[in-house]
Amino acid sequence: MDTAYDVVIIGAGPIGGFLSRRFCERGHSVLLVEEHAEVGRPFQCAGLVNPDAMDSVGVEHAILTKIWGARIHSPSGTAVNIGDSQRIRTLSVCRKIFDEAVVMQAIEVGADLLLSSRPTSATVHEDYVSLDIETPRGELAIKAKLVCGADGAHSWVRRRFRMGNPRELMIGFQIEVAGYRGEEGKLDMYTGSDFAPGFFAWAIPSRETTRIGTWTKASLLGGRSCEDLLRKLQSCSAWSSRFEECTEIGRYCGPIPSGFVKRPLIERVALFGDAAGICKPTTGGGIGPGFKQVDLLVPELSLALNEGDLSSRRMGKISKLLDEMSGDQRRKRALRDAFLTESTDSELDEIFKVWSKPEVTSLINELGDIENPIPLGVKMLREVPEFRKLAGRAAMAVLWG
Repeated sequence: MDTAYDVVIIGAGPIGGFLSRRFCERGHSVLLVEEHAEVGRPFQCAGLVNPDAMDSVGVEHAILTKIWGARIHSPSGTAVNIGDSQRIRTLSVCRKIFDEAVVMQAIEVGADLLLSSRPTSATVHEDYVSLDIETPRGELAIKAKLVCGADGAHSWVRRRFRMGNPRELMIGFQIEVAGYRGEEGKLDMYTGSDFAPGFFAWAIPSRETTRIGTWTKASLLGGRSCEDLLRKLQSCSAWSSRFEECTEIGRYCGPIPSGFVKRPLIERVALFGDAAGICKPTTGGGIGPGFKQVDLLVPELSLALNEGDLSSRRMGKISKLLDEMSGDQRRKRALRDAFLTESTDSELDEIFKVWSKPEVTSLINELGDIENPIPLGVKMLREVPEFRKLAGRAAMAVLWG
């Protein structure tokens, strides 16, 4: 190991691994630091990766199930079936295999990796950042021209340098089960204030098992626990038969940060992925947006490294590249709030009645995109009269959110 690197990246998840690879490919020396003893553990997400993100890393052997459709359920049980088996919408992956493969790609192009290690202090100097890193062999003193935090929702880097907090911090709770009665190639989404207040619950096929979970805001729990919500989901009479033979294999709980932090880049420090608050407000997914952020910023950060200018002014200029992503995220959050978070169960039932009409379902199949719901929202507002009557808030969200 060296004691000086161009880039030190804290967090060896998929974003940290992909970021390391991109910097190494541009000729920079990189140290990747992971606090856990293994890459890919603990597992804390639904394990969905969109096809574009998968194309960026080519880790097809991590795919468990290709998902082409969904059954979306209203609070009272109205189901809308969407999708086309000829068009894959998202991929359910084994995150252990996926994360390890992405990090291995970084190692293969030159990155160093420290496991069971974490930073204990960091100070920005004129020409470098000094870090003390606690490792199984003792403490290391490292110098870096640039420090990147890819260390998740509770980012140490973000807190150490007081870079702000994500606009929203949702909480997700998920169990993995055998025996769920789903449909091949389809995920189930459930709405209702009893088990997913303001958001939705899910059942995602993952080859022999299914990941069943729910997410919401702490402020909407009303004294209930996430386990309470999941029990309510499983006992709902409209679909309880699907859960009758379920055997729990594991459970996971974690925060979902969405909404860019105030200062994602400062002098010699940058935040990526969950640490920057980049998760999608509509689904909670973070891998696709995180990969996009990496590819957006690394060319300019690499240039700044080569020119020896990682000043506050230069980093502030580079951070402007995120303005479009941030604005898009705000619009999607406004759209989610208008359709889902701010809707009562009875209002959701009315919206589902419109969605279930064949001509509207056809429109959803044509334009529906879990990564970008805005075009579909615009089209529906223009072409579905009943929808306009129900979705005045949604119209404002699409236009001005």
